[in-house]
Amino acid sequence: MSDPANAFAGTASAGTSRVSLRGGPALCIAALLWLGLGIGAFFSGGLFLVWAFCGIGLLPLIALDAVLLVYCCRRCRPRRDLPLTCAQGEPVRAIIHIQLERGGLPPARVLLFDLYPPSMDTGVFPARLSREDLRAAARGESIEFGYTLIPRERGPWIFPGMEFLYTSPLCFWRIKTLHECQSRGKTFPDFKKLAAGSALRGILEEQGFEDIRLRGQGLEFRHLREYQEGDSIKSIDWRATARQRGTNGLWRFVVREYQEEQDQQVLCILDTGFRLRAGEFDAALRGTMLLSYTALKHGDASAVMSFGAMERWLPPRKGLRYFPVIMNQLYDLRGSSAPSSPFSALEGALAELHRRTFIILISNFREEDGVSLSWILPRIRQKHLLLLVSFRETEAEHLARRTSAAYSRLGTALESAVAFSYLVSRKRLYQTWEHQGLLTMEASTEHFSSALVNRYLDVKRSGKL
Repeated sequence: MSDPANAFAGTASAGTSRVSLRGGPALCIAALLWLGLGIGAFFSGGLFLVWAFCGIGLLPLIALDAVLLVYCCRRCRPRRDLPLTCAQGEPVRAIIHIQLERGGLPPARVLLFDLYPPSMDTGVFPARLSREDLRAAARGESIEFGYTLIPRERGPWIFPGMEFLYTSPLCFWRIKTLHECQSRGKTFPDFKKLAAGSALRGILEEQGFEDIRLRGQGLEFRHLREYQEGDSIKSIDWRATARQRGTNGLWRFVVREYQEEQDQQVLCILDTGFRLRAGEFDAALRGTMLLSYTALKHGDASAVMSFGAMERWLPPRKGLRYFPVIMNQLYDLRGSSAPSSPFSALEGALAELHRRTFIILISNFREEDGVSLSWILPRIRQKHLLLLVSFRETEAEHLARRTSAAYSRLGTALESAVAFSYLVSRKRLYQTWEHQGLLTMEASTEHFSSALVNRYLDVKRSGKL
């Protein structure tokens, strides 16, 4: 994927255009006045000649105004500059370059409409080109009209074209032209700096993640080195030390240095069904992308799978070059009210995985999932490590924490009791899974990404894989 900071749709020049002629404000006013004068002439014979001469005089002016607008006025030729990739919620600057065709009269008044997609917001259109800009364009200069867009939704977008509304010199007519200058691009989650290759440590500090430090003795042998003050005696390699006796008869102690194991495999499974609400799904998608980037940055193989309304499978790969592929495959995922089955997702993952993997399943688990997943969890524990991730039920927690003073109504007390019972059943389910050797996690939408990455780093340092 190209660098979003430098990728622009500079070739989106105007192609073919369609023209439509319509009446202007002066034509409507003149028609109403002439109609009123005609009504007066119907009741008074003296006004008949005035009405007739007014009509005879207006017709040539109206016709001449139309001829000047259609055949003599110079039209605009637009070109749009716009980034090909955008970040959700981040302002984007668009620039429209406008030039007038050669020959003819400059237009008296021009309104510009850029046909931006519904997934973006801006409040500048219709925009009127100033007289100074039109005079500069008449001298052959180019007009630059810039405005700001805010992408509100993820996914692909398209600008189908631009519309110009020209007003005739006498304001009797208006002509609208549609220029088919298309621009296409994509809106990613607010993750654009990762695609540009920013350092992981800066992102972790900005998001509030824990510092990444080695344990001192990791899981994978790195190299031998000479003993230094402060090294643990347990790290001394006695066989290598036996071969390092100096000429002075003294032994040179050699220690084995370890590093975190780099050849691990991480699979993130994302629920796109009814279990995750809109805000929760966006947080889950951001966390999935950041976790994939972190795993690739640490030398692990990253894989992503989605189930429910939108099913996708990205096989495990290593290297940061794989991260743009992940972004391009996941940026348009959306949650929906379609049914989803974590059991089927885990069964499909087991069929694709051929080595031990850290599986992270993101959904919202309830008490009934304890029965539905009981058939497959033992198979997963035999070969893989599973982390079941849910979002905190903040509304249920708020209801359950109401004080006794709020129990003035029976309905309020029942709501609190139901919420408390629901939270207790969820906690009991997670405790059962943890006793079976599984990992569980709950996080709020605000801190989901940092909590997920920190949990991955904890597992990686602990040696559970």
